[in-house]
Amino acid sequence: MKLMRVGEFGQEKPAILDDNGIIRDLSAHVGDIDGDLFSTGGVKKIAALDLASLPIVDANVRVGPVISKVGKFICVGLNYADHAAESGMDVPSEPVLFMKATSSIIGPNDTVLMPPKSEKSDWEVELGVVIGKEAKYVSEEDALDHVAGYCVINDLSERAFQLEQEGQWCKGKGCDTFGPIGPYLVTTDEITDSNELDIWLELNGERVQDGNTRTMVYKVPHLVSYISQFMSLQPGDIISTGTPPGVGLGFNPPKYLNEGDTMRLGISGLGEQQQTVERYKG
Repeated sequence: MKLMRVGEFGQEKPAILDDNGIIRDLSAHVGDIDGDLFSTGGVKKIAALDLASLPIVDANVRVGPVISKVGKFICVGLNYADHAAESGMDVPSEPVLFMKATSSIIGPNDTVLMPPKSEKSDWEVELGVVIGKEAKYVSEEDALDHVAGYCVINDLSERAFQLEQEGQWCKGKGCDTFGPIGPYLVTTDEITDSNELDIWLELNGERVQDGNTRTMVYKVPHLVSYISQFMSLQPGDIISTGTPPGVGLGFNPPKYLNEGDTMRLGISGLGEQQQTVERYKG
C-alpha cells in the first residue's frame, strides 16, 4: 500500500493512494502515519479496509512528509562507489553514519529554502527506509522484518557548511527544508526487492543523477542490522541510504543550486518529488 499525509503544513491527515491513483482519506480510521501506527498494528487495520468506501481527497491537495513525529533521521554517506569517487573520497570499509535534523523534514513538493549565506547547496536523491518495528542488535537475516516501507528522500546538502568548516557533516545536512520526504510510504509487500530500483534526479529538466540501488555498497538489510548495533531503531525512524553519482559537487567545475532552480526526482515504484529553490529571507 501507498500511505500518505496530506493537507496544509501542521494540519496533515493520513491518507492512502488506491490502485486507481485516487487519494483516499484515512483519518476516520487511524490517527496519523507515524511510529504508533506501525507498533500498534494500524497497518493491518488499513489493509482490511474497503478503500473504495473511503472519502476521496482532492488531487490538488498539498502532500506532506510521509511520516510524522520522526524520532531519528539517520543517513548513510558514500554508499555508492561511483559517488564516493566523484566526491574524492574512498569507499568506506564500513557504513558512514550521520544524523540529519528532523526539523529539516518537509513535504515532497514544498519549497526548498537555501540558508542566507549558502553558496554551495546541493542535491542528493536517496532511497529512504522507514522502520516499522524496534530493531535492537538484529541480524542481517532478520533485518527486513523491522522495515515498514520505503520512500523517496532528497538529502540536500550545503557543501561549504559540510566540508569546509570545522566539525561534523551535520552542519551541512540539517538545514531547514533540506529533507523532502515522500510522496508516499510504500509498504514492503509492494517493494519486495529494494536492490533493483531505478533512482534519478533532474535539475531544470536535465537528468543529472541516473542510477540504480543495485550499486549500493551496503544494502538495506546490512544497514538496518549495522545501525542497530549502535542504537536501537524505533518505529517511525528513517534511514536515508546514500546517493548515486551526479551531485553538484561532482561536476567539473562544481554546480550548485540557485534561486529559481527546479529539482524533480524519483525512484521506481516510490513516486516522484519536485521542489523549487528559493533563498531564505526571514
